[in-house]
Amino acid sequence: MPPDPFKPMDKESRLSPGNDSTLYGMILENIDRSVIAFDQEGRITLFNPAAEALMERSSRQMIGKHYQELFKDQETLLYLVKVALMESRSITDDEGLYLIRANASPLPVNAYAAPIFSKRGSQDGAVMIIRDLSRIKDLESTLRRADRLSMLGTLAAGLAHEIKNPLGGIKGAAQLLSMELAHESSLQDYTQIMIKEVERINFIIEELMDLGNPRPPEIGDVDLTKILDDIVLLQREAARSQNIRFILKLDPSIPPVQGDENLLTRLFLNLVKNAREAINHDGEVLIETRIASNYHLTGPGRRSSPMVDISISDTGCGIALDQMERIFTPYFTTKSKGSGLGLAISQKIIEDHHGLLKIESAPGVGTTMLVSLPLRR
Repeated sequence: MPPDPFKPMDKESRLSPGNDSTLYGMILENIDRSVIAFDQEGRITLFNPAAEALMERSSRQMIGKHYQELFKDQETLLYLVKVALMESRSITDDEGLYLIRANASPLPVNAYAAPIFSKRGSQDGAVMIIRDLSRIKDLESTLRRADRLSMLGTLAAGLAHEIKNPLGGIKGAAQLLSMELAHESSLQDYTQIMIKEVERINFIIEELMDLGNPRPPEIGDVDLTKILDDIVLLQREAARSQNIRFILKLDPSIPPVQGDENLLTRLFLNLVKNAREAINHDGEVLIETRIASNYHLTGPGRRSSPMVDISISDTGCGIALDQMERIFTPYFTTKSKGSGLGLAISQKIIEDHHGLLKIESAPGVGTTMLVSLPLRR
């Protein structure tokens, strides 16, 4: 009987000659690409664990099924397998390919199909390799936002510096005028309004300057569970009259991440507050944390680090499609109150922590903000 390619074995067995099939099986079991093999009639003969996770179907369920059943109504994938089987040539598709799944949204992927030849040279079937591109797309989107935000932040910070200087003179003149006027003078109201409005503008300018030239993060160990617990405690009190339920599903096994505690507190306070304010009355805010074990972050001079996913979902009004890209633009806001700088500053904090931000939203359904932070820097 041939060796079972998925049967565990010890180190000596793995490294000894003559165990190629078992070694190949281990590679297929652990690789993060979906690998699906077909016989010459198009029936599935191999369906590795990555394919199970991507397709949301088990190997036991799919072995023996025809590829047309697996890729029903997905013309591009059907075509790739057909070319590999019928024309005996390799083919790939990297352009705008989406995998349709029964219980989830379409997933951006690329796919490669190739014929399988026996040692005798005859074709025995075909293999397809599918790669999940969702994280790459998220990274590309984050980089585009970061580049745009960097340019806007630099411009805004320069303007803010020019505006801040005369504001001090206006406030000083208003305070002197107030001192010169009689206490009961009706003009006192005008001077107080001037001072109050100058202070409001000054606060906005300071936020702009933070965006354009933020302080460097002070890195230390940060307990995300404690931060989120504290934030929800305050937001529950603020939302008492709105009848909003806050649900926490925090993984207690997640170790502290390396980051700036004050900046990360500001980040998650802003996101949780946004989620609460998106709900007028009777809603739910769900906060979850988990280790994204399938993805690691690497960079020049940094070791590979697993990612921690923090998702904040609400059942509020949602964000219209035409507003999705604009919500990171400074001063753009969909709320009646607010400076429009919250998400721009949040994006900057995430960028400074080498993280990613993904947003999914549907009008009338709600919004999910997914923050991914490296466990280690």
